[in-house]
Amino acid sequence: MIEIVKKTNINFMGFRKFAFFISGIFVMLGIIAIIQVANGSANLGIDFAGGTAVQIRFDKPVTLKDVRDVLENAGLKDFDLQDFPTVHKVLIRTKKKEEKLGKISKEIINALRKGFKDNQITIDYTTEIGPKVGARLRKDAMWAIIAATVGILIYVAWRFQFRFGVGATIATFHDVLAVLGFFNIMGKEINLILVSALLTIAGYSLTDTVVVFDRIRENLKYIKKESLEKVMNRSINEVLSRTLITSLTTLLAAAALFFFGGEVIHDFALAMILGIAVGTYSSVFVASPIVLLWKGKKKK
Repeated sequence: MIEIVKKTNINFMGFRKFAFFISGIFVMLGIIAIIQVANGSANLGIDFAGGTAVQIRFDKPVTLKDVRDVLENAGLKDFDLQDFPTVHKVLIRTKKKEEKLGKISKEIINALRKGFKDNQITIDYTTEIGPKVGARLRKDAMWAIIAATVGILIYVAWRFQFRFGVGATIATFHDVLAVLGFFNIMGKEINLILVSALLTIAGYSLTDTVVVFDRIRENLKYIKKESLEKVMNRSINEVLSRTLITSLTTLLAAAALFFFGGEVIHDFALAMILGIAVGTYSSVFVASPIVLLWKGKKKK
């Protein structure tokens, strides 16, 4: 394979205390985000909070500023706009109480027709989700993430050992919490698209962790005179080039989606970029040190 770094001898396990400190901050950010999602104070999308989404197609080009002015002049507030300039479309999302769900879409359409009399509009679709449905979706999304991480624990415990399964599971939770925390700090909308990104990140993180674990297992069979800590350092250094190549190529694909994929998948691509970076970090500085601490410095 192409080696972007030559043979290294880095003491990765020597940085574990500092890495745990950084990871503790990531996890705290994620826990804060989960608490805010649970009590509804986070920036929840209409998938989770309930509300209305209307996508309008215009015959002539329009700007988001013109659409925003028209809606505000009609007395509408608390809405988000997303444009698709190449096809003259605008997506309008607003969070409203359940009793207003049936009225808000009509108010939006009527306001736009009055404000753009010389520009014919067509309604592509309208979506209305009540708060009760949003609460159910929040619950289901949480269970989906938990089920994925439990599945990871079972698989790695069967493929390697239970200790390795615990390390991989904690690293996966760490990655999910870190990305969720970053999104919450940035004020990004937390919706089902983010949940799909988090599940994708969990799969990517597991793949990277398994590569490291597999090399550790191979070296434990043949290197008898070194401590577990030294075997782990040797193993991570041996797969370091492969890990970096995989991460960089995947980052290139995610970056292409982020810059050229359009607004629809912008947040998904951003979550993937963050997840790839955190997942690469956790496979070295979270999963492996946890196995080392569990078994001690002397190998079995």
